[in-house]
Amino acid sequence: MPNETVTKQSIIGKQSISEDLVSLIKQQIIDGTLNPGDRIVETKLAKELGISQTPVREAIRQLSGEGIITIVPNKGPIVRKIDSNDIFEIYSIRSFLEGFAIRLATQYATDDDINELAAFYQDMKTKLSDDSVKTLTAESLHIHRTIIRLSRHARLIKMYESISFQIALAGRILGVISTKQKEVAQHWELVDAMIKRDPEHAERVMRSHIYQSFCECAVLMDDKDEKFEKIIWI
Repeated sequence: MPNETVTKQSIIGKQSISEDLVSLIKQQIIDGTLNPGDRIVETKLAKELGISQTPVREAIRQLSGEGIITIVPNKGPIVRKIDSNDIFEIYSIRSFLEGFAIRLATQYATDDDINELAAFYQDMKTKLSDDSVKTLTAESLHIHRTIIRLSRHARLIKMYESISFQIALAGRILGVISTKQKEVAQHWELVDAMIKRDPEHAERVMRSHIYQSFCECAVLMDDKDEKFEKIIWI
């Protein structure tokens, strides 16, 4: 997902806009404007943006290739529903990627890097008493992304970015039961592991952290599949 927010207004008038359209549709799925099972009407979207249908079709084609949209005969593009196997694959690959990332980050991060992460966490913690802040999911994601960046592993970072939308999509499910208190409590263990600089301990903490999130997600989806044994993760 891009760092800058893409809006309908920001892409009107551009000549090459299919990539921005892809980002816009992804954002709408994450924020709930579009939901799994919703149909995307190409002619309607093109009319709303004041553009031709060509870039819309290109965007739909890319989203279909990423498995985000399914083309249903006689219906057209439909936002694909995420199932329990998707959740398993997303969280299990996160367990390995982020476990390795924090192992590296504890070794390669500078003291300034870790102090900055700890300061960010403390600022996150102060928002517990701020009623204008409804959720800390963005702050939680920032902690994960910072650890990925501090791994200094270019290919790992690229792999993480390639599944960042799927991670956000799974996070949307957990957002139903997430609270600010829970986000603060659960993410201190990651910051603390960075401060301690013990690579093996940090990897165990991260993988356990992600396994717990997976379990919560699986419960919400009412999935009891035996392949989700803890031995896979930790």
